[in-house]
Amino acid sequence: MAKQQKAVDPRHYDVIVAPHITEKATLLSEHNAVVFKVAPGASKPEIKAAVEALFDVTVTGVNTIVQKGKTKKWKGAPYQRSDMKKAIVTLKDGQSIDVTTGI
Repeated sequence: MAKQQKAVDPRHYDVIVAPHITEKATLLSEHNAVVFKVAPGASKPEIKAAVEALFDVTVTGVNTIVQKGKTKKWKGAPYQRSDMKKAIVTLKDGQSIDVTTGI
């Protein structure tokens, strides 16, 4: 008999927007942590549930950061970048997520 996969709630895909791949995020991966861009209204329990459901890992901690949008200029006209919420998700020892493969 084939192994049944449990259905993933579609709301989990709305919580996790994208992986955040930078030099600092890569250094955090050495300490079992992964950085994601998340929805602005997402709470820590929602982020934990979404990561555990989508990637089949055990999350031990979630830290969130709201990065305020910078004021920039383009052709002399100022504009405001959007605010971005990031989540640093710490995983159980021995587990990892390969963010380059996608969901």
